[in-house]
Amino acid sequence: MSKISIEKVKEARILAELSVMVAVAAALHYLSRVFLPFLHLPQGGSITAASLVPILWFALRRGLRWGVEAGVVFGLVDLAITETFVETNPIQILLDYPLAFGALGLAGAFKKQPLIGVGVGIAGRFVFHFISGIVFFYMYAWPGWHPVPYSAAYNATYLVPEFIISAIIIYIIDKRKLIDIYL
Repeated sequence: MSKISIEKVKEARILAELSVMVAVAAALHYLSRVFLPFLHLPQGGSITAASLVPILWFALRRGLRWGVEAGVVFGLVDLAITETFVETNPIQILLDYPLAFGALGLAGAFKKQPLIGVGVGIAGRFVFHFISGIVFFYMYAWPGWHPVPYSAAYNATYLVPEFIISAIIIYIIDKRKLIDIYL
């Protein structure tokens, strides 16, 4: 085989892996909505059955570029298949779906420090939801709350548990030397 065809085969394998990881993440997210509906917040956001782990794991395996792409695809799939709270502004959709979930791919820059990668990826997602909360969801702020602390608190209520769940599972995957398992 020529070098070009080897690279194309490698890229096709990565795309197939990306597709599988996005499908697993979407399935976990959907199952969480069905079996854990009490963990879903009224204006969006939820604690899931580790639905971020496949995207974070993929990012740690394949790096920043592929991780961000997987996150963006997952965000768009999540937007398409789940009942989501969407305001009418396209910027809000952009912030809360492709950009927020794409930020999970930032974990790919920390392959040698997976737990830091998990933290950076979820913190990146938090930033986009936080901005969206201030700009588009301020009217839902709890009585007496300014939109900035409200958005921070609201988004932390599900992203902190998501970080804990994801960090524990990625820690186990890392300790078992499964980050780079051959798929």
